[in-house]
Amino acid sequence: KKKKKKIAQPSSSCKMLRRLLSRAAPRRWYAAQALRPEKIELPDFPAVEPGDVQPVIGALCSEYERGLTELEEELRTQSGPRGAEQGWVQVVERLEELDLRLGHAWGMVAHLVNVRASPELHEAQVACLPRLSEITSRRAQSRVLYDALQRLHAGPGLGAGQQRIVHKMLQDAQLGGVGLSSPEARAEFNAVQLELSDLSSRFRKNVLDSKAAYQRLVTSAAEVAGLPQSLLQQLAKSAQAHGHPAASAEHGPWLLDLSDPVAAVFLPHCAHRPLREEYYRALLTVASSGAADNTPLITRMLQLRQRKAHMLGFESYAQLSLSTKMAGNYKQAFALIEQLHSRCYSAAVKEHQQLTAFARERDGTQGELALWDVPYWANEQRTALLNLSQEQVSQYFPVPVVLEGLFGLVEELLGVRVQERTGSALPPVWHPDVRFFDVFDQQQQPGTQVASFYLDLFSRPGHKQGGAWMDGCIGRSSVLDRVNGRVTPPVAYLILNTAPPHQPGQPPLMQLRDVETLFHEFGHGLQHMLTQVTHGYAAGINNVEWDAVELPSQFMENWLYHAPTAARVSRHVTTGETLPPDVFARLCQLRQYRAGSDTLRQLYLSALDLQLHHVFQPAIANQTVFEFQQAMAKEFTVLPPLPTDRFLCAFSHIFGGGYAAGYYSYKWAEVLSADAFSAFTDDMANFKATGLRFRNTVLGLGGSMHPADVFKAFRGRAPDVAPLLEQYGL
Repeated sequence: KKKKKKIAQPSSSCKMLRRLLSRAAPRRWYAAQALRPEKIELPDFPAVEPGDVQPVIGALCSEYERGLTELEEELRTQSGPRGAEQGWVQVVERLEELDLRLGHAWGMVAHLVNVRASPELHEAQVACLPRLSEITSRRAQSRVLYDALQRLHAGPGLGAGQQRIVHKMLQDAQLGGVGLSSPEARAEFNAVQLELSDLSSRFRKNVLDSKAAYQRLVTSAAEVAGLPQSLLQQLAKSAQAHGHPAASAEHGPWLLDLSDPVAAVFLPHCAHRPLREEYYRALLTVASSGAADNTPLITRMLQLRQRKAHMLGFESYAQLSLSTKMAGNYKQAFALIEQLHSRCYSAAVKEHQQLTAFARERDGTQGELALWDVPYWANEQRTALLNLSQEQVSQYFPVPVVLEGLFGLVEELLGVRVQERTGSALPPVWHPDVRFFDVFDQQQQPGTQVASFYLDLFSRPGHKQGGAWMDGCIGRSSVLDRVNGRVTPPVAYLILNTAPPHQPGQPPLMQLRDVETLFHEFGHGLQHMLTQVTHGYAAGINNVEWDAVELPSQFMENWLYHAPTAARVSRHVTTGETLPPDVFARLCQLRQYRAGSDTLRQLYLSALDLQLHHVFQPAIANQTVFEFQQAMAKEFTVLPPLPTDRFLCAFSHIFGGGYAAGYYSYKWAEVLSADAFSAFTDDMANFKATGLRFRNTVLGLGGSMHPADVFKAFRGRAPDVAPLLEQYGL
């Protein structure tokens, strides 16, 4: 007893604590705490370990289920109706509070899988899906909650924004199977949901693994003829990292991969036709064979989506998907595709004829253009028209200058100031390249911090998903403010895949398309960060119809073709000269270069997506998904795809993301964004007033109003397709 008493003395306790802290157990406790902190604040990414994901998510799921059960029991035993405000707090805010902790933890896991991938983390994520799917279905199919929301929706006293939130919650419940009458039907529906979630995760992993597995060592200088110096440096650096320490940009060897930054530069610049063909064929067959083959996953997903739609009373999955979108139904969405198709197909045919003539003029041996020839000769033709290569144009876009110019634009346009955190003020990040910025209001609440964002610019093949995206780290929410005990500003993730810096001490340069992508994702970020809605379910991009959510992002892209903005974001890396006016004028002309072909390509993807989910019958064995694709291509391509084309196996937007029966949204939102931008170009004298109106409506109202009403509040009328057609010379 005396010995035990001595252990409790302060000095002994301190020694014990030090011993414990030096062991693995407290480290695992600390790592677990990173996924379930007391307050929902900036995550501690380095502390998250794959081994903690499943137990922590499992525990949070159990807490969520207990909270849901308590709320249901309270609603069952409630005597008499409650007022609108009481009902709102009791049902909607209670549900939002339940969502916060689980959503924050799962969001961290999903984010890290995309930006710091590892087999262990992916396995941990997949292991959590059944439990998450189970509680998602449990909530969606709760008749008690559904009835309470119906009473709240039908009664008086809710504001318009609150009514819209409840309406959307009821719709989500209906699409989540609340109306399925039998336990057997609900069990089947839940099994479908779970399998779809698993298939989507496996699809993305297969794409990542397949791309990572491709390595083509090039040793002949003739095969890399035409490639810009920056890409040669990148490929030589990759070769050094894979067992060729003497590799150099000048003498090789060079290691090719299928990452987005490499593919985007290689095909337009590689003068060696056989290697160009080999690389093109590799790109078009990603994740289409071997252990990473996505073909059976595609067929199964289409079958399950169709089954899900039929169980919910829809003719097709496309009709189900479009019931939640601004277009409203399949007919409206496809009408836009047909309208634009009628304006761009003949233009695309003419552009191909002109490109063929140009190639033959430059190279007498060139016959009919093959698919792998088009990017190369289009780049040659573009360079001839511009009288500058993409590599030369990129010299005007060093990353620091582009960021400074972008932040200056939003300060002038929207009245917000962006300031970077560095040194000890920098919060924990997932990679040393990641930067962090705060956003301060300069107009409505001068000096107040209103938001923050992470910026992860550079590609990391094999560890980071390709493409670019914005996602929410922390959302605006009065419920979250109550949980944290203070106002919590929203925080965004802005993720790109630009080529990393090649030489120490030299600022990384951005291709023009990289600058467009940065502006695009920043537009999404602005809607998340500058929301004026405090109801979490409608703040930022939450509750915004999918085909309207691209409006702010595509709107921001347009500013690159505004002369003062182009000058603001450009400064030659050597001379310090801003983009010359004649070069800017040629860039504006080149925006319309092959606009018919580019538009037709997007319409092809949009139509294929809609028809796969509306017309194609995956259960009928006489036509494969690739045969259906070939049939669709006859109407939407000038050059037919190769018989071996398997690009669908890497079409992550619709099979690994949220764009199933929704890819048309890019064009739908492009109509909105071009029209919104014309509000500025039509009245530049009132630039700041228009910017404030844009901030208060499109960015500020989020999902609290239908997007058609939000657009009308900004523009004063319904959207018009004419500004988009004018923008592209169609």
